[in-house]
Amino acid sequence: MAQDVEPKQVSKVAMIGGGLMGGGIAAVSTLKAETPTRIKEIDTAGVGRALAQVQKVIGGQVKRRRLRDFEGEKAMLRVTGSTDWRGFEDSDLVIEAVFESIELKQSILREVEAITGPDTVFASNTSSLPITSIASASSRPETVLGMHYFSPVDKMPLLEIIVTDQTAAWATATAVTFGKKQGKTVIVVKDGTGFYTTRVLGPYSNEAMYLLEEGASVEAIDKAMVGWGFPIGPILLADEVGIDVGAKIAVILIDAFGDRMRGPSMMEGLISDDRKGRKNGRGFYLYDEKGQRGDVDQTVYAALGLGPRTEISPGEIQKRLWLAFANEAVRCLEEGILGSARDGDIGAVMGLGFPPFRGGPFFWIDQVGADRVVADLEGLAAKHGDRFTPAKILTEKAKSGDKFRSAG
Repeated sequence: MAQDVEPKQVSKVAMIGGGLMGGGIAAVSTLKAETPTRIKEIDTAGVGRALAQVQKVIGGQVKRRRLRDFEGEKAMLRVTGSTDWRGFEDSDLVIEAVFESIELKQSILREVEAITGPDTVFASNTSSLPITSIASASSRPETVLGMHYFSPVDKMPLLEIIVTDQTAAWATATAVTFGKKQGKTVIVVKDGTGFYTTRVLGPYSNEAMYLLEEGASVEAIDKAMVGWGFPIGPILLADEVGIDVGAKIAVILIDAFGDRMRGPSMMEGLISDDRKGRKNGRGFYLYDEKGQRGDVDQTVYAALGLGPRTEISPGEIQKRLWLAFANEAVRCLEEGILGSARDGDIGAVMGLGFPPFRGGPFFWIDQVGADRVVADLEGLAAKHGDRFTPAKILTEKAKSGDKFRSAG
């Protein structure tokens, strides 16, 4: 982003979709950015749920005494809801957080552009759909970009802003500036399937499932990665994100990157067994009627068509998973999705739970040594296949001895 570009002043923001994500975005917009916020939902019940979601976030701040009562009331007064487009005309920034459908997002984009001014920035809170595809429906693609928030929005610090070749620098600057007002740490990445954060989770999640297929237990995999420094393990993460959501994203990544992003076919058994994770109380783990997590659901192995568990060492699990993650991160830098290794480290630590004390995938590669990382990847590729083939610039760093992150 050019440093001399002036962002547009965002005096009003509009949200389309007031679910968990949309309500969370609206909450930080009124609470942190102190900006009037309009939420559109399909019916009055939806508007009520959206406002309740905002109230839940604000009420939590008041309860923890981070806000005074009157400050919480003032924040709520900045939020309004509607079932139509009234109140959108003078919006400076419109953010949609609807179902992951290109057609739906394109339709919304056209409707928004029909009623807003030529310099209204349109942002999609998508986690995997290419912004270029969404923007292809736009009459002013220079104003279209992605603003990928992480759940829960009020607690997760990262905002991944995705720009296309047509996104104007002022529009990017507007989104970055507003994201910072929302209290977010912002990284800007180039458009591409899965962007950065969703894309690097693909191989990481797949490798966890390959380990499961080979005999490792759910507990062993999750415990190993928590032991390595992640806040939760990759299999619990699948439950939290939603197994059905992960399956849809997997299809998108496979279409874009081929077999390198393909996980084991056994995962289809979870979908046919109606296992969606925490949200429907059926996943890799057990959940009570209130959604509280219990132990691993031992019947999940039968649903996957798997037999008795065998032991795979924590070190083997950790090596395969962190290298799958880091190798894909390097590919994102290689392809220009990431502007810098620093952005890749920030995104991984603040958005995906990569262990902070390891500094991020690029910093940790530098600590371990690119030559050793490449040797480990080549060993895994010989045993497990091409998905572990080292990224080109990683092999170049191994030969030159150069680091991804400069000192200081």
